[in-house]
This record gives sequence, C-alpha cells and structure tokens, in this order.
Amino acid sequence: MEEFTLDKQWFDAMEARIPRGEVRTRFAPSPTGYMHVGNLRTALYTWLIARHGGGKFILRIEDTDQERLVEGATEVIYATLRKCGLNWDEGPDLGGPVGPYIQTQRRDLYAKYAQLLLDTGHAYRCFCTKERLDALHNENGLGGYDGHCRTLSQKEIGEKLSAGVPYVIRQKIPREGHTTFHDVVFGDITVENATLDDQVLIKSDGLPTYNFANVVDDHLMGITHVVRGSEYLSSAPKYNLLYEAFGWEVPTYIHCSPVMRDAHNKMSKRHGDPSYEDLLSMGFLSEAVVNYVTLLGWSPRGENVEREFFTLDELSEIFDIEGISKSPAIFDLEKLKYFNAKYLRAMDPERFYAVAEPYLKKAVQNPAIDLKLIAPLVQPRCDTFADIAPQVDFFDALPDYSTELYVHKKMKTTEENSLEALGETIPVLESLESWTYEAIHDALIGLAEKLALKNGRIMWPVRTALSGKAVTPGGAVELCQILGRAETLRRLKIGMDKLSR
Repeated sequence: MEEFTLDKQWFDAMEARIPRGEVRTRFAPSPTGYMHVGNLRTALYTWLIARHGGGKFILRIEDTDQERLVEGATEVIYATLRKCGLNWDEGPDLGGPVGPYIQTQRRDLYAKYAQLLLDTGHAYRCFCTKERLDALHNENGLGGYDGHCRTLSQKEIGEKLSAGVPYVIRQKIPREGHTTFHDVVFGDITVENATLDDQVLIKSDGLPTYNFANVVDDHLMGITHVVRGSEYLSSAPKYNLLYEAFGWEVPTYIHCSPVMRDAHNKMSKRHGDPSYEDLLSMGFLSEAVVNYVTLLGWSPRGENVEREFFTLDELSEIFDIEGISKSPAIFDLEKLKYFNAKYLRAMDPERFYAVAEPYLKKAVQNPAIDLKLIAPLVQPRCDTFADIAPQVDFFDALPDYSTELYVHKKMKTTEENSLEALGETIPVLESLESWTYEAIHDALIGLAEKLALKNGRIMWPVRTALSGKAVTPGGAVELCQILGRAETLRRLKIGMDKLSR
C-alpha cells in the first residue's frame, strides 16, 4: 500500500467543491446482478426525497467488492432506473461537480482520508495474518477482532512496513463511553463503544471497504439524506464515529425495514423471489410496480391517506419521510396484480395495444388475424400481460374440445339444439355480402328472431364452435369478425360434425 505525506491544500480543495445548501441524495448500488425489490424501493425513496425537496439525485456505482461483480450489471441498473422514471442529475454517465461516480475510480481518495485518520489517531495499521484472524472466531464464525495491533509502537510498525508485511487499516473505536445516532424511522439509538468492532477501512489490496467508502463518498458528494436497509443500523455508530473523527456533519439517516416474502422470511433472489426484471417478464407494468413498491413501508398522510394510486410526479409532491414505517412490509403478488389490473384498465386503447402487442403477437401468430381487434377484448379481462395468451390461443388453432361445452343451462342449449342452431347459422353467414361487425351482429340477432329463439340459443353454440372454450374474450359476433368468413364457416362445420357423431 502506498505511503505519502498529506497535503492540507488538497483536502481544502476537496471541501471547497462540495455542493451545499440543497437536498442531495444518492442511490449507490453494487453491480452484482438484477435489481431486487428492496433495492428498487431504496432507489424510489431516495429519488422521491430529492425531488420533493427540489434537490439533486445522484447515482453512484459501488464496485469495491470486485469478487461479486457481474458483467453487464451496471447497464441493468441504468436501464431499470430509466424504465422506472428515476432520472438522475449526476452519475457515471452524466458526470457532475463531485465525480468520479464509480468507487474504483476514486481509489486514491480513500487512501488519503485513511492516512488522515492514522495521523490523528483514529485508525491504525493491522498486520495480523488471515490464520490469526480465523483463530479469533469461534466455531460459529463469530468473534470480533481483539485489537492486537492497536498498541504497536512506531518502531514495530516501521519494521513491518520496511519488511513489506501486508496490512489493513482499521478504525480505532474508543474503548470507553457510548455513541448515539438519530434515525428518522427508528429514533435515537445508543450503543456502548465497547461492543463495537475495530472495522477494516482499507483492505490489503488498497481498496476501501464498503463502510469506509460510503462515509467518505457521502461527505465529498454533499449527501444530506442517506436511505438504506435497517440491516445497516448496526453499522451506523461506526459511521458516526468516522464523521466525528473527520469533523464532518452527519447526514440524515433513514433506515428502512426489510421487504418480506412472508411474516418470517425476507425476500431473496436465491429463494426464487422476483426481481424488478422478473416482474416485467411476468407481465407487470413498470408504473404499477413502482406505485406498489413505493407503498411497501410508506403511507401517504393527510388528505391522501386512503389513496392507493399515484403517478411518480404525484408521489414526488406528497412524499414525506415521516410516513416511512419501522414495521417490515410483506410483498404480496396478488396485491401487485390488483394494482396492475387497475393500471391496464385505465389505459387508453392505443396505449394498451402498444404495450400488449408483443404478447398478442406471441400468442396469435396467424398473420390474417387483426390483433387490434383482439386487444380491446382482453384489456378488461387481464390482470397482467401473461393472462393474454391463455385467453386468445384459440384464434391460432381450434383446440380439441368436448361437445359438453355446448350444454349451457342458462342459455337453454343442449347438444341437439346446438346442432340445429349451427345448421341454421351457416347459410345465413355464407350469404352475407359484407363481413363487418354490424352485418354479423344483425344477421345472428335476425336469425334468432326469425326462429323465435332467445339470442343465447344461437350465440352460445356459435361461440363454442369458434373457440372450443367455455370462456372467451368477446362473444360470438366479435369472434366471427376476427376469424374472418372462411375460418368461421370452417369451424362451424367442424362443430356440426362433432355434434353429429
């Protein structure tokens, strides 16, 4: 690890470039895979605090844990934030006044700030071997560092440095007293300093640990509000001691309780819980996911207390950190489906068709079928886009079906009178001059009137013959129109053949 003499002017210059006098928040993901729901919620709350306060939202990539990096994951982060509408003001791609915004590109900064702590007695070099550290742990892997290198003399340190012995830099936690920090969600929390471990700040490869880089970066980027998971509550006292050691102002802490799969288990990709990308591939709309995830652990107040549905702009107007709950939130896929269904129903037909088209094309591959006629039939009948295919697959190919489908108590249809109905319907449809919705509708209604039958006695057998299903989006008239004259007549004749056996 490089040794150097500190330059006060350099530190003064770093302080001088810190933006002040505005709300500044950051989302600082590690590029280790897809965006899970808890991470997305952190990004949302961080963005909403910045936008509500008229401030800046900063994107920072924390890539110091080189072993866990996943190729392409940074692009996934960019794409996810953009799909969610979470635009950033500063970041690796945009630049800004306090860059670089990728931690490994800031490597030289951390060493200088660690040296500052060494010089002021708030940190020390630890030369302990991995074997010695492993021996400190009990059989459960627990047991903190024993402070073996805290009291090394300058002579001993100099000898080890001259001999090239590898070392890490550890935070020198006070042995006496206590540390109190304030969190918006959990209030004041006090811990005894004696319970805190002398955490590693700089690893033997010269890279900072997550905890140290966070504190340095948050200060140098002027971050005023830090949103993170409640699992980091135990690290907050060490963060506070670092801020105090540097003489820096502590930001506002907002620790959020976890998003749970159920009452006992946190959501986890390892256990098959969906990421944001998974939810999109399952047929959910990004807007619905964003709306629902925002409400996982946060509640609107005042006149909006009963509201469930918000646009991002509306949320940024009313978002209040006091509305964040300390109780864990349970991710309920059925509740998300409820949100998604509301969003789908509220879309204008053109927008629905635009977003549903890929799913319709996959389900119905016959080029003769006009998908724009199918879209309005499925829009009120699906909770997610994944519901489309099972409803419309019969347009491509008539499934094999039982003639029992023709029997409908309410419609008063039987297999016998359904055979008669189809026999009467075929010549009527064959003789139609134009194949339009109105012409088909009037012909079928007219046939029922002529035969002195209720409409259902004609419509049910026709719909069954065309679809081979008990439930379809749209009725007999819509199915005839979409399938076209030739295919409609072909399927009606197949129906007659089945009923005649």
